[in-house]
Amino acid sequence: MNKDQIKGIVIFTLCIIFAIAYAILLVTPQQIIDLFGLSMSTETLHFWLIAIPTLIIFFTVMAIGAWIGLELAKAQPPKVVIETESESHG
Repeated sequence: MNKDQIKGIVIFTLCIIFAIAYAILLVTPQQIIDLFGLSMSTETLHFWLIAIPTLIIFFTVMAIGAWIGLELAKAQPPKVVIETESESHG
């Protein structure tokens, strides 16, 4: 197995673990609060479980949009190619 395949397996595994943990947090918030001794309500935990991924997605989309805008701003104008009549008719 090469390095890229190993990285792919690691990323895949981490994503699956994170998705399962996130689902457990959403379904059993009170048990998680009790288990870790957190001083927050289930409503507050639900709010942050939704708000944090939403903020990450929002800022990711904005960063991609800013990068596209920056690349367009840095781009050189296309070179104009003018065909003469003799070249176009062969």
